[in-house]
Amino acid sequence: MDKVNFTVTPEDAGTRLDRFLADRIANMSRSTVQKAIRQGHVIVAGARCTQPSRLVHADEQVTWNALTTPVLSPLPLVIPIIYEDAAIVVVNKPAGLVVHPGAGTHSGTLVEGLLATRTLPVSDDPARPGIVHRLDKETSGVLVVAKTSAALANLKHQFATRTVHKEYIAQVEGDIAEDEGLIDAPLGRDPTYPRRMTVIPRGRPAQTAFRVLSRFTDTTLIVAYPRTGRTHQVRVHLRYIGHPVCGDPVYGNDGPHLLLHAWRIAFTHPRTGTRVQFTAPVPPWFPRYPYDDVPAVDDTAAHR
Repeated sequence: MDKVNFTVTPEDAGTRLDRFLADRIANMSRSTVQKAIRQGHVIVAGARCTQPSRLVHADEQVTWNALTTPVLSPLPLVIPIIYEDAAIVVVNKPAGLVVHPGAGTHSGTLVEGLLATRTLPVSDDPARPGIVHRLDKETSGVLVVAKTSAALANLKHQFATRTVHKEYIAQVEGDIAEDEGLIDAPLGRDPTYPRRMTVIPRGRPAQTAFRVLSRFTDTTLIVAYPRTGRTHQVRVHLRYIGHPVCGDPVYGNDGPHLLLHAWRIAFTHPRTGTRVQFTAPVPPWFPRYPYDDVPAVDDTAAHR
């Protein structure tokens, strides 16, 4: 039997228990999860739950205590490495590559590619060793992964306390009139489409600053600075102000590429204690622009 604990985030509040677990347990269909729940293999808030349709609530503890198949298989994938040492590996995640196994994707993930040549520490979820943050499947760019348990705990703390600075390059629909701005709008699960996020009054606080780099016919090139780390935050916030990311099939209009790239990240190195910054080259399908000339924001002041 495999025992795994999950904490319900505010974004997942109101989700069915079977969907909540199916989204988190790799190689497990929703019907199999439902069967395990009915058989009494799931504990919610300290009590055994046998109702797959039960809605989970924020901060509840959900314990999965059922047999699962191995969730990870190391694979020889080509993953561009930006930097690596004994504590961390920083990669340039290609667009189209899923970070870790989950709902709808059970193999061929970035984590499995990294495991082919190195070991990664496991915390509360065996399907996400070393993972401290994620990028959507179609979002390219810089991603930091922990290689030791100490680095994993340290980086998770930095993300939780918002001391990690991130910059995204995005090409959005329409002409943004302002040269810069701040989108301050709470985010939560869309009650109509639970797999999608939306601006909702009782959602979690979320802020995304942005600055215009260049304007083109019917589109605008920007750099976005998410001050919080909510699911799909940049994509939802840009849609909220009427300028969805180009090529976004969920929050805008479909296209050959989602024009959102995790460009820069800055954080305190978990082993040396020094502030470090890494940049992922902008893919060729983005507009031509002197990206190297764009100055980095003073990340020590970005979250004050």
